[in-house]
Amino acid sequence: MNKVHVKTGDTVKIISGKDRGETGKVLAVSPKEGKVIVEGLNMVKKHVKPRRQGETGGIVDAESAIYACKVMPVCPKCNKATRVAHKIEGDKKVRVCKHCGAAL
Repeated sequence: MNKVHVKTGDTVKIISGKDRGETGKVLAVSPKEGKVIVEGLNMVKKHVKPRRQGETGGIVDAESAIYACKVMPVCPKCNKATRVAHKIEGDKKVRVCKHCGAAL
């Protein structure tokens, strides 16, 4: 079992690659591959075949998966890209910001 430090719905900042510095929302996480799909980033051209009669094919822009190690969660309070720390509050384990301690 592989663990990934981001979850679906998190706001993340890309730290390396062609979209470095951009931020977006995580649409999907694949822990087995260690990859995430970020909304509107790492776009690729996809050739789509028409499936039914009357449907048009063509070239479509789509988000591609990016390695999870190339993204960092953004803290909603201090608005910085941060590493994830864990804190136990009551009987729950909560993800917190390393800079300001706010819950992610």
